[in-house]
Amino acid sequence: MADQRAPDWVIPMMRAGYSARGLVYLILGGLTMSAALWGGNAEGTKGALQTLRDAPFGQILLWLVALGFVCYGIWRFIAAYFDLENRGDEEKGLFQRLALVVTGLIHVGLGFAMASVALGVGGSSGGGGASDWTAKVLQMPGGKWIVGAAALGILGAGIHYVIKGWKKKYKRYIQNNEKTQKLEPLLRWGFVSYGIVLAIVGMFLCLAAMNSDPSSAMGIGGALDYIRGMTGGQVVLGVIALGIIGFGIENFVEARYRIVPGVGHSSDIQSMAQAAKAKAKSTARTAAAS
Repeated sequence: MADQRAPDWVIPMMRAGYSARGLVYLILGGLTMSAALWGGNAEGTKGALQTLRDAPFGQILLWLVALGFVCYGIWRFIAAYFDLENRGDEEKGLFQRLALVVTGLIHVGLGFAMASVALGVGGSSGGGGASDWTAKVLQMPGGKWIVGAAALGILGAGIHYVIKGWKKKYKRYIQNNEKTQKLEPLLRWGFVSYGIVLAIVGMFLCLAAMNSDPSSAMGIGGALDYIRGMTGGQVVLGVIALGIIGFGIENFVEARYRIVPGVGHSSDIQSMAQAAKAKAKSTARTAAAS
C-alpha cells in the first residue's frame, strides 16, 4: 500500500511538471501540423524549445518549463519512493517503480538541458542532434551496447505508451468528470501517437547500434520527417500532429485532474476507470433484468 506520509507539496510539484510537459508538446504538435499542411522540415523538441524561446517573454517561459521538467522528475522520484501509485513490493511492482526513477532522471536531465538553452550555453537549437551524441557514445568502450540499451529503452517506452493509450490504462489515474469524458478520445490518441513516434526513434537507434552507424539515429523531428516520407505521409503526419496536440492536452488534464492515491486526499474521487466499470455493471444488471 502507498505510504500516507507522502509530503503534501508533491501535488503542486506534479502539477508544475505535467503543465511544463503539456506546453512543450502543444508547441511540438502545432509545429508538426504546420509541416503537414504547408511543408518544411518537421521539428522535434529542440524546435519546440526554440519556438518557445523566440516567443514574447520566451526566456522566462523557457526557465519555467525547465523548472517544470525538474519538478516532474522529482515527482517521479517521490512516486517511486512512497509508492504513490500502489505498484507494490513484488518483482513487477519494483520494476515499475525503478522505471519511475529512470523517467525522473531523464526529465531532470532535460530540465537542466533546457536551462542551458535559456542561458545560451546549449546553442540556439539546444545542442547536437541524435546522430551527434550517438556517434560520441559509439566511440566509448562498450558504446555499441550502451546505444543498444538506450534504443531498447526508447522502443519499450513507445510500446508502453501505445498500449497505455489503446487499452485506456491512463483512466485509472484521471478524475472522472464531464470535461475529462469529452476529452477522452483525444487523450487516448495522444498516448498512441506519442508512442508511435517514440517507437520509430527507438527502431532507428537500434539500427545505429547494430550497424555502428550514427547516421541512422534520429530524434523526434527525424521520426516525424520519416512519417511524412511514407506513402500518404502528409495525411499520416497530420493525424500524428493531432495526437501530439492531444498528448499535450493530456498532460494538462493530468496536471489538473490526476489522482494520487498515496497522498490520501483522493479516496472520495472517482476515476474514469471506476466510472467505466460502474457503468458496465449497471448495463449488465439492466440487461439481466430485461
